Amino acid sequence: MHNAWKVAKWEIKRNLKNKTFVIGLFISPLLLLLFYFIGSLFSDSNESEQMTVYVNDQMEVFSEFENIVDQQGLDWQIEATDVSQAELDEIEEDNTAYLFIFEEAIQSGFVPMHLSEDIDPAFIGQVQSLSAPLQAMRATDSGLSNQEAEQLLQPVVFIDETTADANEDSEAMADTLQQIVPGIFAGVIMLSIVFTGMAIFQSASQEKKDKIAEIILSSLTPSELMQGKIIGYFVLGLIQVVVFIGIILPVAVWQLDIPLLEYIFVPETILLVFIALLSYLMFAAIFVGIGATMADVTTAGNFQGMVMMLPFIPFILAGPVISDPNGIVATVSTYIPFTSPGVLLLRLTFLEEWPWIEIIIALAILIVSIVIFMKLAGKIFQVGILMYGKNATPKEIWKWIRA
Repeated sequence: MHNAWKVAKWEIKRNLKNKTFVIGLFISPLLLLLFYFIGSLFSDSNESEQMTVYVNDQMEVFSEFENIVDQQGLDWQIEATDVSQAELDEIEEDNTAYLFIFEEAIQSGFVPMHLSEDIDPAFIGQVQSLSAPLQAMRATDSGLSNQEAEQLLQPVVFIDETTADANEDSEAMADTLQQIVPGIFAGVIMLSIVFTGMAIFQSASQEKKDKIAEIILSSLTPSELMQGKIIGYFVLGLIQVVVFIGIILPVAVWQLDIPLLEYIFVPETILLVFIALLSYLMFAAIFVGIGATMADVTTAGNFQGMVMMLPFIPFILAGPVISDPNGIVATVSTYIPFTSPGVLLLRLTFLEEWPWIEIIIALAILIVSIVIFMKLAGKIFQVGILMYGKNATPKEIWKWIRA
């Protein structure tokens, strides 16, 4: 094991001194941020749309509202409407408001209004300017007694009656984000370390091509070399995760009105990240073994190419799994080693109640599979790393495994 750690340290130092690896380490999160800010720049540069205000006027103050809008230069298109509150269901148009002016509202001092989801925040303050003619109307009807004088001094306030529904939608969105953010976080970790682990494939074949493997194997065993590569690229994958999250997460917390850290640091994240780490160990064992069967990475055959596609199978199953996390496709895929990590992450992200029995069985299958693949990869690596001139066929690989 001591030699395996030496190999791991060598792989880490070699890659961290490689300019291509270091540039790639930072370029992905920086490009992601660049595209985000460019999109935000174009979004912010768009001119604000004109506000459309519909007034259900039962007190004949519409003309005075029009004068106020003109005098204050408000960018409104104000129109009269016969739509009542009872008839108004949901406002589909953007930047749209409905005001309902009737005697009871004026006397109470609270005029109801309904707003669309996308509304200019300044509108809430601007609409209060329409209260002047309503206050004058209330004063005209008042006998100016002490009580009525106090009533007269109270402003007429426009109340957004869509706020209650908006709050309910906001709470539902918060619950959804709280459920999916840990899964996204673990998914980023899994993809980063698995993609980094795919470099083992190239590393093993390149050392074999350059005949460096013969020199290395003169001082350690093939098993130690294989274990060192798996450990080394695991650490490199974690470094990539730390850099990616270290750059993206602070910007996301700053830009998004979401308590991301509160959603990420929950007990569920521990299990999801554990699944992601198991995924790396399984695919790393497969990649290092298959990499040793190739004379050159550029001459990969159909068999090697199919093996490289194994981590992407969950993407094919993502649609059925997300649409029905308890369906037959999702359940069966949970127990297949190659699809288990990705499908488990998807299922646990979208399920409100986790099926713990299925999770325990799937984890047990995954761990046993890792042990088996490690042993098989060791046998393949031991023979394949010293074979030159051609790619190994599936029949030859099967002979090595049985030996």
